[in-house]
Amino acid sequence: MRKIILTVLIAVPLLSAGLYHFVTTDYSLRQNEHRRKLGAVYMTLNNPFYEVIDEEIRTAVENHGDILISRDPALSVDRQVEEIRELIDLGVELIFINPVDWTEIEPALELARAAQIPVIAIDTNVEDDSLVACTVVSDNYAAGVQCAEHLLKNFSGGKIALLKHSQARSSIDRIQGFRDKISADKNFEIVAEAECLGQLEFAMPAMEQMISAHPEINIVMALNDPAAMGAIAALQNIHRLDDVKVYGVDGVPETKEMIFSRRMTATAGQSPRQIGRIASDRAYKIFAGEPVEKIIKLPTRLLCAENISAADIDGWD
Repeated sequence: MRKIILTVLIAVPLLSAGLYHFVTTDYSLRQNEHRRKLGAVYMTLNNPFYEVIDEEIRTAVENHGDILISRDPALSVDRQVEEIRELIDLGVELIFINPVDWTEIEPALELARAAQIPVIAIDTNVEDDSLVACTVVSDNYAAGVQCAEHLLKNFSGGKIALLKHSQARSSIDRIQGFRDKISADKNFEIVAEAECLGQLEFAMPAMEQMISAHPEINIVMALNDPAAMGAIAALQNIHRLDDVKVYGVDGVPETKEMIFSRRMTATAGQSPRQIGRIASDRAYKIFAGEPVEKIIKLPTRLLCAENISAADIDGWD
């Protein structure tokens, strides 16, 4: 009994004297207790474009000694809302959002606002931009215009098919830019349109159906490069690739190779690396209490047979 009492008497002063030290020092192996947690939810990671954005954000976050938790809702807006709810419950301090549906994502953004968690929209806008701290996108309208300008300059007319993703504001803007630019030339006519969610596996059958119903199609404007690749696969199967011009948006290395080898006409190249770097930079400005721009639009660069070289093929801009 005497030994036990002595131990307590010795230990109490030590605990009392070192209490503040024990509470504030992170003794975990990886020093995790004082690392920020950030979340990122993309519309899908079945697209190399978003993989590159995630890679850039993750690199920046980890260089700050922090943690990025990424989620893939696989094009389900309900799952995306639930994943944002889970990130909030995990205690993230900021969320990067690439919305599956630019209007239906609002309930998730309201949850983040209620939890006082800032949100940065990436690659595509949300309908109510008051719910996000910053939006980082390419100039998507200009990307569509660039494709149309190339078409008007190099061809005298044609029948056009559109591959769309109407739940994504980025796609809406690209297709609208293309429509607006070609509308003044009556030698071009849009004869078919189809939704494909920007996915190769949906674009391919959509293209097959459009070309079957409208064999006169000789131009395809796709909202992004995966959709363009789906169109190319469909056209190859029916031996029509030589007489159909295909446009896209992104600058995926595979499509740049297709343009270089004359199997695709052009793409409006984006820079997912720049989008990721700028988005992560603005996140840490927000943490520092610094002002950030409400919207940042990055220029796109048209890549076509006339300006692409073998050196352009590898990697992203």
